[in-house]
Amino acid sequence: MFSATVSWPTAPVTKSLVLDALNAIEPPPPVLDTPDPDRPTLFWSTYDDIDHELVHSRRDVAASILASSYTFRKALIRKHFLSRCLSFYLAKNKDSPLRAAIELSFADELDEMLLDELYELGQALDKGRWWILKPQVALQSACSSSTIYRGMADRGNGVRMFNSRDALTRIFEEFEEAESDEEEENEEDESKASTAVVTSQLRHFVIQEYLPNPLLLDPLEAATSIDTKPEPLSGRKFHLRAYCVASGSLHIYLFHKILALFSAVPYASPTATADDDGDPLPIDLGPHLTNTALQTDRGDENVRLLDELVGCHILSGPDPAEHAREFTKTDMQHILDQIVVVLAETFRAAVQMPTHFQPTSNAFELFGIDLLVSDTLQVTLLEVNAEPAIELTGPRLHWILRDLFGAMGKVCVQPFFASTSVPGTTWPVGETREGLIKCLDLDLRM
Repeated sequence: MFSATVSWPTAPVTKSLVLDALNAIEPPPPVLDTPDPDRPTLFWSTYDDIDHELVHSRRDVAASILASSYTFRKALIRKHFLSRCLSFYLAKNKDSPLRAAIELSFADELDEMLLDELYELGQALDKGRWWILKPQVALQSACSSSTIYRGMADRGNGVRMFNSRDALTRIFEEFEEAESDEEEENEEDESKASTAVVTSQLRHFVIQEYLPNPLLLDPLEAATSIDTKPEPLSGRKFHLRAYCVASGSLHIYLFHKILALFSAVPYASPTATADDDGDPLPIDLGPHLTNTALQTDRGDENVRLLDELVGCHILSGPDPAEHAREFTKTDMQHILDQIVVVLAETFRAAVQMPTHFQPTSNAFELFGIDLLVSDTLQVTLLEVNAEPAIELTGPRLHWILRDLFGAMGKVCVQPFFASTSVPGTTWPVGETREGLIKCLDLDLRM
């Protein structure tokens, strides 16, 4: 019997789910504070609390050490790495279906950047299209990659929209001003709400093309027991949060319950405005940002399951007469099928950068995949998150998390320590077991 080490010091919800999943294994493994060197060990812990050297040293020893995180996975979870990873992959695989599922993006380092050197971006800006700037920031001392993203997302730090060179220049000037203000006021309370980010915290950034035609629905039309259906309906932008489980080297699964996370206010197309001096003013991000970390005062009222939206009216498009069309089960399945393909192709791309993604046979990991859906039901990949902030799912849908972690215990953990089977080897791509849809099956032997 193997033992387990469980450590989630800043994520009590995750720790509780892990312990429940372990208790569902027959027989339940003992949970120890430190690994027992005389028995097989499971590290189901936050990235920083896993002994990665030990995991790496025992990767070729069958049923010995299993970890809940890959050691090297920057190709997936760092925005600028993912952008370059997908670009390289598509350059070699011109017919990949992933081409239709990613936004045009540019990645660079701020300290090396001159606007007039970003020739391709400059051409795009001259066409007046809208863009989103997403910086990589380090707002917390604990430096796991997931902490970096959460530090930014908690208050929308650094996320900006622009459609001109002048607006982008003004954004960077704003960052510089924030840095200067911080130096002058470093004695003040750091808990004040702000969406500012200073350039000393910003190293890399990704500029992504803004999706101009998102699918719009009203989450309140999918009324829960505590909601009242609105009249009239108001279309809101949302993004999908899909939970992806990667196991070994390499099986990829999609959890069948997908979340739809809505903005707090009705959608409005971005409009450029200027002050009296003609300088561009910041865009109101309320209709465009769908991160639930920005809506903690609203609980889970803007969180729905994708299948709960079946029957809601599609509110996209300028013609109100078209709003009679409802979101159907066929629409939902079409979206689900695209996500399966996107996940498979994204991980195919990542394994082509072995320096930055090494899926070893004695590890598994949960990723949160964020995607957008257009009004033509085209799915677009936004980003891949390690250690996703599952607590933002809310209490109403907590049961899907129990199912998800229980499935990981049965699919990733139990077979690894069993002497009679290897995880995923008899599971065809496309088949669903334990609520997990198999998307990809590779044998990389790392």
